[in-house]
Amino acid sequence: MILYAMIMSLCATMFGVLAVLIYKGKTELIHSYHQTRVTDKAGYGKAFGKAMGVFAAAMILSAVISLFGEDVAWAAVAVLLLGMTAGTIGIVRVQKKYNGGMF
Repeated sequence: MILYAMIMSLCATMFGVLAVLIYKGKTELIHSYHQTRVTDKAGYGKAFGKAMGVFAAAMILSAVISLFGEDVAWAAVAVLLLGMTAGTIGIVRVQKKYNGGMF
């Protein structure tokens, strides 16, 4: 489970860094076709960054839970899946609100 925790921590770090950068206004990190109708770039970046942060938080929480042993591996995976679902829903909502759709 140590390897799982290390991989999740690395992924969480990458997602977290991207989330912070996007939140602070680097919306060019998001592909241009996702921003075709976005007029409020600052609001879009903040909302998208928060949704990306959910992914990072789910990964780091899953990594921490996995360190408690193989008996709770199901809980680590459940937290990861729930967090990914919540993050995806967040991004879809952001896209719908600021872009009028996914593309």
